[in-house]
Amino acid sequence: MEKFTVVGLVLVSLCQASPLPNFVLLFADDLGYGDLGFSGHPTSLTPNLDRLAADGLRFTDFYSTSPVCSPSRASLLTGRYQTRSGIYPGVLYPGSIGGLPLNETTIAEVLKPLGYATAMMGKWHLGYGANGTYLPTRQGFDHYLGIPYSHDMGPCHNLTCFPPNVKCYGFCDVGTVTVPLMKGETITQQPVDFVNLEDAYSDFATEFIRSSAQKRQPFFLYYPSHHTHYPQFAGWKSVGRSLRGPFGDALLEFDSTIGNILQTLKDTGVLNNTLVFFTSDNGPELMRMSRGGNSGLLKCGKGTTYEGGMREPAIAYWSGVIKPGLTHSLSSTLDILPTIARLAGAPFPKVQLDGVDMIDILFNHGEGQRKAIFYYPIDPTEKYGVFAVRMGQYKAHYYTRGASHSETTPDQDCRLISVLKYHDPPLLFDLESDPSENYNLSVKDHPELVSVLQEIKELKENFEASMQFGESEIGKGTDPNLAPCCNPQCSPKPECCRCEITY
Repeated sequence: MEKFTVVGLVLVSLCQASPLPNFVLLFADDLGYGDLGFSGHPTSLTPNLDRLAADGLRFTDFYSTSPVCSPSRASLLTGRYQTRSGIYPGVLYPGSIGGLPLNETTIAEVLKPLGYATAMMGKWHLGYGANGTYLPTRQGFDHYLGIPYSHDMGPCHNLTCFPPNVKCYGFCDVGTVTVPLMKGETITQQPVDFVNLEDAYSDFATEFIRSSAQKRQPFFLYYPSHHTHYPQFAGWKSVGRSLRGPFGDALLEFDSTIGNILQTLKDTGVLNNTLVFFTSDNGPELMRMSRGGNSGLLKCGKGTTYEGGMREPAIAYWSGVIKPGLTHSLSSTLDILPTIARLAGAPFPKVQLDGVDMIDILFNHGEGQRKAIFYYPIDPTEKYGVFAVRMGQYKAHYYTRGASHSETTPDQDCRLISVLKYHDPPLLFDLESDPSENYNLSVKDHPELVSVLQEIKELKENFEASMQFGESEIGKGTDPNLAPCCNPQCSPKPECCRCEITY
């Protein structure tokens, strides 16, 4: 009864408050569980995220729904597994025919009917399509500044990633257009200027927050960063400042933008009425070695259904409302939409949601509603279903497989040589005592765990019975002519797609 009363009083007070709460959603790219200062990395410089962690509620057991970009972003914005919306297998590309279906309801579309201003800056990666069919402006966002897909999806070997003239390191996609920067639905730069990109984002966020605050209009700002995805880049304010090299400089630049956002919230007087939530899309790309992030004590990284691939750092911060602390409650990116909807008093989308609200966790540091985490691979199928299930402290692996994204690590289980394996009985790990998934708990040695495996099996079967796979948007293929070009009539493509529009 006490738990209900505490949560209920908070919600009543929020609902009576004027104006409606604002929401800032910060989403890192390929950031590992062990990459941040507050999580123990000795040379990462992340003062603003460290402060958020100290003053907010930090999650130790928070998960994305996929070990790669596009699917995890679809789930974040819709509260539904990527299998329902068709964002599988893998990721979308510049010329992809499909994208996040327009009949899916995003967080922005949940909030707009209530009068919210909505804006996004950064990495979209949920489709471009014919004539910009799938851009954020078609999915509920009033304002957009960013790159419509991953910034390595275009030739980059001649581009400058660090000042004064340090070229981007390594291999990016070739045979397609150079990476564009878009404002709304207009390409303003092609190729994008990486050195000054983050400053543009910071200015965009400041202007949007100030404008909304002056109008006394509630707002939703979504910032899915390019940092710290490969190839790393940073501008003059961050280059050379980290002890961690290019990766650390890119991470510092991301952290600095977060600091600017927080300062703007404070300066405009809306900090105490704003929920700031931070997490990442998937684990680190270990194949890049020191340029690819670190999963800390967790096993493997991007591309795998081990903990390092899908367990993410996460922080909820609301000055004066959410008490600082630490929670071990199971939570997911799926839970962000229901949480925001409930806090804003918005109706849920009339579809089957996979997320549950985190109200009890945020305001009471309670256990929350989530009973299980289901781990899908990069290429989910109805035949194999989920690869692993976590229930409470236990995680059962029904299938395991390595991934190219996690190559170079000494752990052979993470690498491509570790082919798909079926486990019967499933591998079972106690993630509270063994978060690195080192010690399989055999039921022969632990007969008391037979009932645990049976309960996990029932959860898995019930979940898979409820899952309806949508048509694969990625399976629709690609058309090179769809890749965004600022000068669509030019020739020869893609080399001629270069321009800069000034306002």
